Amino acid sequence: MELGLVGLGKMGGNMRERIRRAGHTVIGYDRNPDVSDVHSLEELVGKLKGPRAVWVMVPAGAPTQATIDELAGLLSPGDIVVDGGNSRWTDDEKHAVELGIKGIGFVDCGVSGGVWGLENGYALMYGGDAANVAKVQPVFDALKPEGDFGSVHAGKVGAGHFAKMVHNGIEYAMMQAYAEGWELLEKVDSVTDVREVFRSWQEGTVIRSWLLDLAVNALDDDEHLDKLRGFAADSGEGRWTVEAAIDNAVPLPAITASLFARFASRQDDSPQMKMIAALRNQFGGHAVENKK
Repeated sequence: MELGLVGLGKMGGNMRERIRRAGHTVIGYDRNPDVSDVHSLEELVGKLKGPRAVWVMVPAGAPTQATIDELAGLLSPGDIVVDGGNSRWTDDEKHAVELGIKGIGFVDCGVSGGVWGLENGYALMYGGDAANVAKVQPVFDALKPEGDFGSVHAGKVGAGHFAKMVHNGIEYAMMQAYAEGWELLEKVDSVTDVREVFRSWQEGTVIRSWLLDLAVNALDDDEHLDKLRGFAADSGEGRWTVEAAIDNAVPLPAITASLFARFASRQDDSPQMKMIAALRNQFGGHAVENKK
């Protein structure tokens, strides 16, 4: 099938390549002309045959809203827009209504995979009407990992981004647990090789995971994380998860504590946050702050 893809950054650029490898046609647009296939959204829409499908992969909030507003004036009834960024689920409901007035379909899709997705595939959580999902199912199939799992029609509009939000909240808590354990091991005199302790956990233990593998990778690069400053930013999804928990009276003590630990990292050079920063860099290519 043909797909227009808006936003060709760390995720979007690799997604374009993976979809093309599956035999589909992708026309990409980005504000950076060096990576863009066309010069404008108008040109992108003009090159697609109807009914058109356009996947938006830009930062949440105002950039996504501006892109969808522009697409609403360019697309036709029967076309479809997929928001694959990290938008808040409540924005999805608004976008679906705005586009629906013009007869344009809408699907929200939470995407996980980071810088490794090109080769390993992307975990996909999407929400929307079954008929709209079916229009872009070939793209979902191209992006997902091989095998029976890795993608899910999570429910109605907003469900995809809500599921991805909770996924990221869980990710916060898991990274925090590894980071706390690592700091404690580093602190005591009796443990002389913390990196190898972490490596030993990669086989046969109940806490083995891809995050643990990435922690070992980070320690192989910098055994005591001496090069990093103990600072880790928080994404919108962590805050939104806690806010949703409050709205629904669901206790999330571990996820909430991990979010507040990120805030603490802004006040001092936290050893735990060195590991959080290293893990975020490993799986998502997120920026780190090196010691000066």
